[in-house]
Amino acid sequence: MHYRSMPYTIFTIFNYTFLALLGILCIIPLVHILAISFSGSAAANANLVSLFPIDFTFDAWWKTLGNDRFIGSLWNGIYRTVLGTLVSMICMVLAAYSLSKEDHDFKGRKFYVFFFIFIMLFNGGLIPSYILIQKLGLINSYWALVLPTAINVFNMILLMNFFRTGVPKTLEEAAFMDGAGHFRILFSVYLPISMPALATIGLFTMVTQWNSWFDGLIYMTDATKYPLSTFLQTIIVQQDFSQMNVDPEEVKNLSERTSKSAQIFIGALPILMVYPFLQKYFVKGLVLGSVKE
Repeated sequence: MHYRSMPYTIFTIFNYTFLALLGILCIIPLVHILAISFSGSAAANANLVSLFPIDFTFDAWWKTLGNDRFIGSLWNGIYRTVLGTLVSMICMVLAAYSLSKEDHDFKGRKFYVFFFIFIMLFNGGLIPSYILIQKLGLINSYWALVLPTAINVFNMILLMNFFRTGVPKTLEEAAFMDGAGHFRILFSVYLPISMPALATIGLFTMVTQWNSWFDGLIYMTDATKYPLSTFLQTIIVQQDFSQMNVDPEEVKNLSERTSKSAQIFIGALPILMVYPFLQKYFVKGLVLGSVKE
């Protein structure tokens, strides 16, 4: 039987209690929003709903899921997230692999590191960025949402450091001796070992792409191409119910709080569904590299 001291036992109890309370605090707002979305308009408007629905009804969900504009923006958001994450991960992996090399293997490495850090701290601003996208002919195109954010320098640096410290150099040297090139080493050696880091950065990228709304607002001239985050910003923040594409009388009778809650919860649902599939990589990534032989 493994002996555990009293201080260790006290710390373990305190640690689990603290993490459980922290998890509950994170879940309660989501449960509250879900309860409002299933509540009647009178109870929701009177702030009577806490964690359980009052006057249970599906009206807000039926009106939201029956809205063609909402469903269209949902698919636009999914398309933008998948395309943006794929492009961003390819660019960051290639850049991180190159910059993970030593100076004698990659001439000019220090210059490129300085360049990436500089553009992480400074940018040209909104107006030059818009003019650039306009001159490239990308207005009202999904590439206008994907290409400007293709490389997140902070995430790329995290991946670069993982490549430098988490991948044994002996594996790379052995692959070179067997005649493998850089692309073969990247895809056959680096990427399989780096799955925890790739999953973590991939989720960060997905969340960023999913939640980005401002670029869709300025680069998309056609409202039918709005991603879901931009559509929700238009409906919920700007109170522009003309985008709902429903009868004005129906909008007048629509409960604002229940409708907003249903749309917010549906908007968060895709990320909540993806996270459990990546959680095992997070757990592995926490301990990866903590024990060295």
